[in-house]
Amino acid sequence: MSSTITARALTVVRGGREVLHAVDLEIESGLVTGLLGPSGSGKTTLLRSIVGAQVVAAGAVEVLALPAGSAALRSRVGYQTQAPSVYADLTVQENLAYFASILGVGGDRIAATLAVVGLLGHERQLAETLSGGELARLSLAAALLNEPEVLVLDEPTVGLDPVLRNDLWQTFHGLAAAGTTVLVSSHVMDEADRCDRLVLLRDGTILAVGSPEELRRETGTDDLGAAFLALIDAGESKVS
Repeated sequence: MSSTITARALTVVRGGREVLHAVDLEIESGLVTGLLGPSGSGKTTLLRSIVGAQVVAAGAVEVLALPAGSAALRSRVGYQTQAPSVYADLTVQENLAYFASILGVGGDRIAATLAVVGLLGHERQLAETLSGGELARLSLAAALLNEPEVLVLDEPTVGLDPVLRNDLWQTFHGLAAAGTTVLVSSHVMDEADRCDRLVLLRDGTILAVGSPEELRRETGTDDLGAAFLALIDAGESKVS
């Protein structure tokens, strides 16, 4: 299976502090890959580097064999930030019509995308009246309008109830099954089992990469939270 995203010796400094330490990473095509780690581990910085929104101090990132942030990638990569990236004073339809005009996609994509995220029937509703879960799904719809080959999602399920979280994960896997490379960050370890592959990040360093089953087997644990802790202990033992 080919790699869609490749980072080599990626180093990022923010506020005078190195937050990513020479990260090497490959993300395979057509899978849901989870970027897991506690708050402050560097997940958002890594995602920003992948979409070309982060200044890097050293190293490089390629997406679809092009430098991250290249103009040619703008129509091929979708990005959902943690904060809802929509206009509160516009309706659902108006928000997506605006983004569709920027992306140069037809109006037919609006209805199709609303169907994917389960918001059909909300077209005339102001974004400011949507629930938190509906706002998250509207932001996802905006990221999906141009049918991106790569979809980067920064903690898209935070604050959602279990039913909505389950619906979104089903959507992510449906997109991956259709060929989209989906990279999802989370600090919630119980979401790890929903991913095809996992990247465990702590303090700007990758601890491990593999499927949930591979990480359990490597650490001799049945629980992925316990596996994460075991990998942290192993890393600290090497340092000491």
